[in-house]
Amino acid sequence: MPNNTSSLVLASASPRRLELLAQINITPDAVMPADIDETPLFNERPRDYAKRMAREKLDAICPNVEDSFCLASDTVVACGRRILGKPQDEDEARAFLNLLSGRRHQVMTAIAIAAPRIGQASPKTVERLSVSIVKFNRLDRRQIEDYIASNEWQGKAGGYGIQGLAAQHIAWMQGSYSAIVGLPLFDVAQGLRGLGFDGQ
Repeated sequence: MPNNTSSLVLASASPRRLELLAQINITPDAVMPADIDETPLFNERPRDYAKRMAREKLDAICPNVEDSFCLASDTVVACGRRILGKPQDEDEARAFLNLLSGRRHQVMTAIAIAAPRIGQASPKTVERLSVSIVKFNRLDRRQIEDYIASNEWQGKAGGYGIQGLAAQHIAWMQGSYSAIVGLPLFDVAQGLRGLGFDGQ
């Protein structure tokens, strides 16, 4: 990686995060998904879990890219204190949708950004947490089964993606739309700028 102020590594394999960054004219120089244990700790609160995951992803990748900025993120869907991860199968996705039907829930996206180390013992970092609220309309059995059949639930926290077919079932939301999709773009732009990134 070149030693400059515009080289960026994204610690995520999510195509949605790449699309969101492109929206603000940022194209990462490399994509390096972090291989970490994403199991929540016993009684861990959703917001603490999101922040810990973002930081651990950053810590896993940052030492390997000390001449570049590094951006890590994690999105958590929470219904009360329950963390709804990425469904393992159709049955779990169906259970998540039944739980979210007619209710409001929180979507928390944490980001962690590190500046190039450039000879320093540890890089300067910025961490932010964006909390949004989403309310689903009440879903009937056919609506749930149609969504399951679409396969859009795969690989998505909470078993749905607001940017896809699920949008027709969302009565209202409060907060950052981009954060619900996967990256709070305002926080990302402000954080990168504050650390000296000039790649926009």
